[in-house]
Amino acid sequence: MVEFALPANSKVGQGKSHPAPASAKRAKEFRIYRWSPDDGQKPRMDSYTIDLDQCGPMVLDALIKIKNEVDSTLTFRRSCREGICGSCAMNIDGTNTLACLKPIDEVKDAVRINPLPHMPVVKDLVPDLSQAYAQLRSIEPWMQADTPPPPDAERRQSPDERAELDGMWECILCFCCTTSCPSYWWNGDRYLGPAVLLAAYRWIADSRDEATGARLDALEDPFKLYRCHTIMNCTETCPKGLNPAKAIGKIKQLLVERQV
Repeated sequence: MVEFALPANSKVGQGKSHPAPASAKRAKEFRIYRWSPDDGQKPRMDSYTIDLDQCGPMVLDALIKIKNEVDSTLTFRRSCREGICGSCAMNIDGTNTLACLKPIDEVKDAVRINPLPHMPVVKDLVPDLSQAYAQLRSIEPWMQADTPPPPDAERRQSPDERAELDGMWECILCFCCTTSCPSYWWNGDRYLGPAVLLAAYRWIADSRDEATGARLDALEDPFKLYRCHTIMNCTETCPKGLNPAKAIGKIKQLLVERQV
């Protein structure tokens, strides 16, 4: 059985409830999506109420506290805790974001936590990103150049050439943008999605790369690129403040210009 993460407002079964300690003065409820491939049960939302006076300020702090002190079976990804690695991407209060960057106090009522939507679920809050990484590999995200570099030197760029990469190299591949895109939900098997297309344009825009023509040829496809309908969910949800829609627009513009 393969479970797919649903939109954040979808109904799943009511699960177990874990009340706050009797001594809690600032109790906060967390409703967390639970599903395991091993128990034969349907997805459910478990409730955990914790004392915020005994917890760090971010949603990831609460998840770690719940796993360490309340329910060790809770499963999620995390690593750097600094918004650098993208591991703790999930849907919090209806928005794709990073748990390590989401303050608990920004959520007025119970904090609803789901895995990234419309992706196969490995367990609980862990999505299977195999397809997204395969799509990333397909655009060959590394520098390609036939011209040898200068002897004993690096391939250099002017400050203006380097500035062209700003807003793209910062992507941490959390796939918050891709899993917020309805076009990817509908055509994820063929549409590359905003994160991968942002990575593709990062190399197209790199003055040191000499494979621009081949990269554009590979993207000129009615599904790989043109399933983007500028819905802008990707830009709205990016936890790093990047603009994948702008990069996609620039790829489309380059394809038009070379046909003129």
